Amino acid sequence: MIRFNPISLILFFALPLFCQSNTGELRLKITDPTGQAVKTTVKLVSEANQYRNTLATDDQGNLDVKRLPYGIYRVQIQAPTFAQVFESVEIRSALPLDRAIRLKVAPVSESVNVNATATLIDPYRAGSVNQVGTQAIEDRLTALPGRGMQDLVNSQPGWLYEGNSVLHPRGSEYQTQFVVDGIPLTDNRSPSFGPEAAEADDVESLTIYTAGIPAEFGRKMGGVVEVNTLKNQDPGFHGQFTLFGGTYDTGAINTQDQYTSGKNTFGLSASGNLTDHYLNPVVPQNYTNNGTTANFSVSYERELTRKDRLTFIVRHELARYEIPNELVQQNGAYLPNADNTTGCPPAPPEPSDCVFIPGGQLQTGDNFETMGSVSYQHIFSADAIGTLRGMARDNSTDFHSNDASWPLNATQHNDFKEIYFNGGISIHRGRQEFKTGIESDNIFLHENTSYVIPDCANPNDPQCPINLGILDSGAISFAFQGHRPDLEQAAYVQDLIRLGNWTVNAGLRWDHYQLLVNQNAVSPRVAVSRYFPSVGVNVHFSYDRIFQTPSFENMLLSSSPAAEAIDTSVPALQLPVQPSHGNYYEGGVTKAFLGKLRLDANMFRRTVNNYADDSQILSTGISFPISFDHAILYGAEGKLQVLQWGRFSGFASYSWIVGNAWFPVTGGLFLGDDAINPTTGHFPDSQDQRNTVRGRVRYQVVPRLWVAVGADYNSGLPFEPDLTPQQYAAEYGQAVISHLNFNRDRINPYFTQNASVGVDLYQREKRSVRFQGDVANLSNTLELIDFGGLFSGNALGPSRQYTFRLVTTF
Repeated sequence: MIRFNPISLILFFALPLFCQSNTGELRLKITDPTGQAVKTTVKLVSEANQYRNTLATDDQGNLDVKRLPYGIYRVQIQAPTFAQVFESVEIRSALPLDRAIRLKVAPVSESVNVNATATLIDPYRAGSVNQVGTQAIEDRLTALPGRGMQDLVNSQPGWLYEGNSVLHPRGSEYQTQFVVDGIPLTDNRSPSFGPEAAEADDVESLTIYTAGIPAEFGRKMGGVVEVNTLKNQDPGFHGQFTLFGGTYDTGAINTQDQYTSGKNTFGLSASGNLTDHYLNPVVPQNYTNNGTTANFSVSYERELTRKDRLTFIVRHELARYEIPNELVQQNGAYLPNADNTTGCPPAPPEPSDCVFIPGGQLQTGDNFETMGSVSYQHIFSADAIGTLRGMARDNSTDFHSNDASWPLNATQHNDFKEIYFNGGISIHRGRQEFKTGIESDNIFLHENTSYVIPDCANPNDPQCPINLGILDSGAISFAFQGHRPDLEQAAYVQDLIRLGNWTVNAGLRWDHYQLLVNQNAVSPRVAVSRYFPSVGVNVHFSYDRIFQTPSFENMLLSSSPAAEAIDTSVPALQLPVQPSHGNYYEGGVTKAFLGKLRLDANMFRRTVNNYADDSQILSTGISFPISFDHAILYGAEGKLQVLQWGRFSGFASYSWIVGNAWFPVTGGLFLGDDAINPTTGHFPDSQDQRNTVRGRVRYQVVPRLWVAVGADYNSGLPFEPDLTPQQYAAEYGQAVISHLNFNRDRINPYFTQNASVGVDLYQREKRSVRFQGDVANLSNTLELIDFGGLFSGNALGPSRQYTFRLVTTF
């Protein structure tokens, strides 16, 4: 048991702390030629950040726009009797930018040339960043419950799905970090592990890093997703109400509401979802796959003074779902025992060397999470701002099996309690934006796992597939309970410097990790860019030294002495899982064409020691972390975007990734034949999909009607067969096996298409009613995402799917 001093923790928490967010604030004051306040609307646009918003000043002519990603914005004002105004502003600091605009009367207005390319490229962005703005979120292809956020991220180049919407950035396994309103969530947020980081309808914007990652982010470094859910504070009561339905008896209801009065803003968000296709099934029949999710959150923000802001957020989320069955688990079958080499008939009488598996398995899971956060922001001077953030949450996960479950009857109740703080100070002076801060994360893990394999008097019985546990009256049982804290602290400094057309973002981060091992690491980071204004090209290079902490799911079980009894046929291999250390390199360019197109192209290479992966106990879905000696991942990405060209908008992207991992294993639990650890050799990592192409085009038919079409091409992930095609066909069906290439040990490529139509049914000022209909997988392709790869399982995508979404905004 790790010992720690609670008094030391309290003293550590008492230090000042800083938010993790590269956003700023714009404060406008609009007056007429005599200096009197003007109440009007203001349009704010940044093409590079995919930000477009129309806002209103108050009676005093003031408008405060918060949480703006760094970049260049165009301010457009059209007020009756006054000339149009177009101004450019730059957000480069967390400090509020004050800008006073005095309108001119219409008779003396002058011709204004609006440069559409002014915000298409950010010439001072040091590294590659993907932004997902309001328009892309509103017009997104409707996702099944639990996947809206993941689908938005997965639409970006370099990101891949494995089963159940587990995100893999540039070949990394389970190393995605969501930073929601400044609070990092480092646990797995895919449907089979926990609730979404946030509902897609709640999201205002996303900022996605896979390289050039600022030093303020750490621990889970495959990819960082900054999520902003807090809306701008328009006076009065405003909100959005959404109804959603479709194939697989899917239905959802969602509402976001906000009321602003004076210096107080109250927010509420709630949703409920249900579907018969919650997880990715393992066979096309989609057996036992019901799921329901719900979430509820409230927020309160108070402008204490012009220099002080206080925010509270409380969220509660839940998910209940079934685990999809294989053919045998659902329907039952005769299976041969260990002495049978001829197979079994499909019907009685039962031969002596065959055993009947009755079928009827039902395994269920659930997840509950309650989280509260508080933040306080104070402006010390015109050059310095500080923020203090804290979060506490309680997360529990359950797994249940009925008596007909095969090959075992498993039960699990895991929970963790987390206390998190971060903070520090940001100083803006001339060409520099300097940040320094610390963070502390303390996660208290509790695990409780047990299972029973009944009727195991005969060791050749296929219902006794392994030698494990304690033999008791012909049954095998196993039970484990454990608890332990995961303690992590960090400190960082970083400096964003502009030197003419050069931009440098340099940082240094220190991390400490203590769970099974006790390690410290210092990680330098640097991103450099050079803008060439004569050709409109931004060239960038970045280096990130990374320290990644392992996933903690079932870490205590897999590292316990009791786990060795799970399979005694071969001595278990059990090693403590170490943090990963690595180096990320990226070079790329951004170029605008014709004032309408933007091309982003990058090449990258990642080298990682103690490369993280996962394994699981039989087919239960109870997974735990493992690691290999090292991995090398490299590739290239390109994305061509048309943000708005007449009536057209859209994108096309291409990703090429090669990933290999090397033996020996360096961490985790390995049972049976897996415990025989090769000392040399390498294999494709489970995310080694060489070619991925995505695209979507939107066309505005008339002002209130638009249509869109899209397509995805995936060249197929690798898999490692351990059975013959005939044996696999008996378990999963020939329709699945026909999509496997056993000569290349890869899933066959698949190509899917989608289409959408959107109609503005009603539009007046801030009130609107929008309808959107989607068809996904138009060709009804059997989409085999993953197949029993190394320490992984099967996953099939949905068949042709029809959905609709009705959105009322007020």
